[in-house]
Amino acid sequence: MPFSRQDPKLFYLHEGSGPNLVLIHGVGSQHGDWEGVAKALAGKFSILRYDLRGHGTSAAPPGPYEIEDFAADLIALMDEIGLDRPHIAGFSLGGLIAQCIALNHPDRVDKLALLGTVAGRTPEERARVEGRLEFIASSHPADYFDQSVSRWFTEAFQAARPDVVAARKAVVTAMDGDAYAAAYYALAMTDFADRLGEISHETLVATGEDDIGSNPRMAHFMAGAITNSRLEILPGLRHSILLEAPDQVAGVLSDFFLETS
Repeated sequence: MPFSRQDPKLFYLHEGSGPNLVLIHGVGSQHGDWEGVAKALAGKFSILRYDLRGHGTSAAPPGPYEIEDFAADLIALMDEIGLDRPHIAGFSLGGLIAQCIALNHPDRVDKLALLGTVAGRTPEERARVEGRLEFIASSHPADYFDQSVSRWFTEAFQAARPDVVAARKAVVTAMDGDAYAAAYYALAMTDFADRLGEISHETLVATGEDDIGSNPRMAHFMAGAITNSRLEILPGLRHSILLEAPDQVAGVLSDFFLETS
């Protein structure tokens, strides 16, 4: 069931004018992670940013969650505010939600952008993910953040912008552990590898060059499996492309979504 919307403004922002664009964040995040990108795109799009269930100011229904639960939430919100066929850009877990919508609700999306996301893990990658799931299930979200901060941010960014890293940790620390674990489980256990060829939408696949979690191998695999796709590898970046390089991400998205066929 989609989460309750007694006060919709608590969990989403819909602002701007131009083509409709939905921005979906990842696990342990909130719509604020897209703020830099949204600012850089201001004046070009009508942008919907919202908090996934159990994140930010959204409600947190009991897990476990499936990707389709997140997709149903978004479609219900799109219906509520009147978005018919927007462009959708998803980061990490958000990229899997975007894939789910493209595959199971193809008439609800125009172009698709998959940023720092996954599909088609190797057995070795799957084993590492399962190990992280075990750690998350028995730990507080902040402990996992401390363990994985170097997977998120480059050392240079950690040194130059400790405020951003600290703010990111504060968001994760404030999360309900069960909601965090449920969302990470959905991210870790969803695999659309065998269905990517069904995606007919124009699709951008982008990832950081040094992203350990959503690595370039996966990005190349996804771009090769989706017929009408293009690939962007962002040099020198790890997983946190939204926070480290919002202007660069916005430029890639703008070029892709505003390009005329």
